[in-house]
Amino acid sequence: MFVRTIEPAFYDTDALGHVNNTRLPAWFELARNDLFKLFTPDLDPRRWRLIMARMEIDYRAELHYGHEIELRTYLSRLGNSSFTVAQEAWQKGEMTNLGHTVLVHFDHATKRAVPIEGELRAALEAHLQPVEEAEQA
Repeated sequence: MFVRTIEPAFYDTDALGHVNNTRLPAWFELARNDLFKLFTPDLDPRRWRLIMARMEIDYRAELHYGHEIELRTYLSRLGNSSFTVAQEAWQKGEMTNLGHTVLVHFDHATKRAVPIEGELRAALEAHLQPVEEAEQA
């Protein structure tokens, strides 16, 4: 599991006084950088080997300005060429948001999915865990 802590800025809030729901997709993408580095260590977009096939976020509770947010990132599924990234936002000991993103190992030149094999598969397997386990952490 990868863990990042962020501090919301005042501009992340909305008229209702809590963190705007549009911030979560951006923060979850930022937190996926650790995972992206397994595919492209220098994050050079000219050598990018992933595409996003799906993203969804369950908003379970409000996030608030003035308190750090812990973002937890792990894999909940690992297929032949695609995998599902589960991400959680935690604030003050409560999981407030749960996201799932399906990413595909992809060759942009041939426009085809590429199998996940060898050392890359082993590195991804190290971050594989069922969502139920992570929710109880």
